[in-house]
Order: sequence, then C-alpha cells, then structure tokens
Amino acid sequence: MEKLIAAKLSRLSEYLGYLKALKGSPLRVFKEDFKERGALERYLHLAIEVVIDIGNEIISARQLRRPDQYRDIPMILAESGVIPESLAVEVAKMIGFRNLLVHGYAALDLELEYRFLETRLHDFEDYMKHVADWLRALPDEESGAV
Repeated sequence: MEKLIAAKLSRLSEYLGYLKALKGSPLRVFKEDFKERGALERYLHLAIEVVIDIGNEIISARQLRRPDQYRDIPMILAESGVIPESLAVEVAKMIGFRNLLVHGYAALDLELEYRFLETRLHDFEDYMKHVADWLRALPDEESGAV
C-alpha cells in the first residue's frame, strides 16, 4: 500500500507543479488560448482524480466503510484520522468541482476554474502532507513494508 500511495502522491505533486506553472497568468490568457484553458481543466481533473484514488486506496487497505459517492471519501479519511475534518470539507468541495469538470463541461464557468487555480491549490498540498504524515506514522507491518 505504501509504495502505491507514494507513487500516487508523486503523480499528484507532478500535476500540482503543472497547475502552479499556470497560476498567475491573467484570466484573459485562459479566455483567449484554448490550449491554456485545456491544460488548466485537464490538470485540475487529473489532480482531483489522484486525490480520489489515494483516498480509495486507503479506504480499501484499511477496510474502512465504503463511500456511497466520491464526496464521502474525504470524510471517511477524516473519521479515521488521515486528514483533518476541515480539510475533508474542502476536499469534498474539490470532488464536487471534479464532477463539474467531468459531467458539466458545457456549463463550465471559466472564472470558477480560474478562481480555483488561484486560491485552492494549497488544498492539494495539505492533502499530500497529511497523507504522507499518516503513512510515515504507520507501523511497518501496516504500511506494507518488509
């Protein structure tokens, strides 16, 4: 489990780096350049998918209660002490945003995407930090280390 989650954290860090490279560009750049907007949407989507994957992996490995929907994942992680509840609330919102990216593409609001880019990337960093801290705190037999 530990190696798999570490690999996913690395992938999330990579996507976050791409998003940080986009951060700070004026909104007009995303309005005028379909490649920039496409990169923003794609890397936001991929980063959120990795957050979901990490959560599902922890839930499965720890045999925690099964989520009814993706938005339940962060609350289950909070209940088990992986992430704080305040972060779980923000991650649940992030997952709701992912649903817009995936299912509501015709109605996507570029200003909402831009605001997310400019103000919420720290949620990914916080998530990665808490998951990594949680992994380090696991006894060797629970982390899958030999």
